[in-house]
Amino acid sequence: MTTDEATKPEGEVQAAALAERGEDITPTRDRGVLKIIKRPGNEDESPMIGDKVYVHYKGKLANGKKFDSSRDRNEPFIFSLGKGQVIKAWDIGVATMKKGEVCYLLCKPEYAYGAAGSAPKIPSNATLFFEIELLDFKGEDLFEDGGIIRRIKRKGEGYSNPNEGATVEIHLEGFCGGTRFDCKDVKFVVGEGEDHDIPIGIDKALEKMQRGEHCILYLGPRYGFGEAGKPKYGIQANAELVYEVTLKSFEKAKESWEMDTKEKLEQAAIVKEKGTMYFKEGKYLQAVIQYGKIVSWLEMEYGLSEKESKASDSFLLAAFLNLAMCYLKLREYTKAVECCDKALGLDQDNEKGLYRRGEARLLMNEFELAKCDFQKVLEVNPQNKAARSQISICQKKTKEHNERDRRIYANMFAKFAERDAKEAASKTRVEKESATAACDEGKETEGHV
Repeated sequence: MTTDEATKPEGEVQAAALAERGEDITPTRDRGVLKIIKRPGNEDESPMIGDKVYVHYKGKLANGKKFDSSRDRNEPFIFSLGKGQVIKAWDIGVATMKKGEVCYLLCKPEYAYGAAGSAPKIPSNATLFFEIELLDFKGEDLFEDGGIIRRIKRKGEGYSNPNEGATVEIHLEGFCGGTRFDCKDVKFVVGEGEDHDIPIGIDKALEKMQRGEHCILYLGPRYGFGEAGKPKYGIQANAELVYEVTLKSFEKAKESWEMDTKEKLEQAAIVKEKGTMYFKEGKYLQAVIQYGKIVSWLEMEYGLSEKESKASDSFLLAAFLNLAMCYLKLREYTKAVECCDKALGLDQDNEKGLYRRGEARLLMNEFELAKCDFQKVLEVNPQNKAARSQISICQKKTKEHNERDRRIYANMFAKFAERDAKEAASKTRVEKESATAACDEGKETEGHV
């Protein structure tokens, strides 16, 4: 180290070293972001676009003055890579890192905060120095239920995405347990991938993709081939799947506002049949998509003629009742109740609506509400033996629930009584000991002047 270097702050020396020896990692090789690895990572894989990344970092100006540190806050910084949530240099630099890696980045203003700076700590046109540790990264959870995890290998173009009913052209490769079972180019309608042996998770993910995007999708059983598996491909029940998908092109389906009432009613008849076909095959998520289209088209449709209004209400009633049945099968009981409520809003004495809402409430342990629904079913149709049987089940469940509560409260009160008795006994013992001590003290002082 030279005499001049010895007198400079550590950060300034590190920045100078980076400027001299750092690797240019910018796509255009303009030396806007330079990198030196301080400690190599312990894995081969790097984060991809859209991944949630966890880092610790320390930021300094080029003169060595610290302006920020996640370690000072004792918590890692979390962001989604490649989504513009951080400065451009970070999206570029962190994408090159491995898990466990620690690196230095030197970032020119155009890859940091530019002419605007970030008052009060970062001045205009500041070159920044960062030490970053990549702690972890995870794929993007598309629906926040762990069922579809996406990792983007190549970002798509534009801002448009396919919608339900869009016609898409894709290339896909499917893997299960590391073995490839499918590889093809295919054109199909989003929501109807099952007709081409494509699981529902692909349909769902396509609505989040952009033209030209190439991604990896990790599908849980619910979004894969489910309990039925796929014997054609040798896929067992409840298997987890991995797909690589490229969205080559798409043509969006008409939105509701682009269709007139006549077209909506015509299409409602078609998708109702498709939904029923999927339901009979046990493909409940696919059925939900079809029945849901009817709701999206007709629920807020106004200015209809008497004939159109009657047809619309008929389609909506069937859609809500069928959606309720699908949600019962999918064990999404709150949604089932909501659909029954809407069906009963159209026909308050609808036997199926009352019965299915009762089923959902029973499965939600709302026994009294469920019993009321089944009783209303009997008012509509006294011959409904299933409803009568369900009332007996509700009464039995209510009795069991009340008995369980009584036992819990009895045990609770017994514990309280035992605690109070112990406290009373302890208090009595202390009082006796105090009285005995006072008596003994009196005897000791008796007869003395």
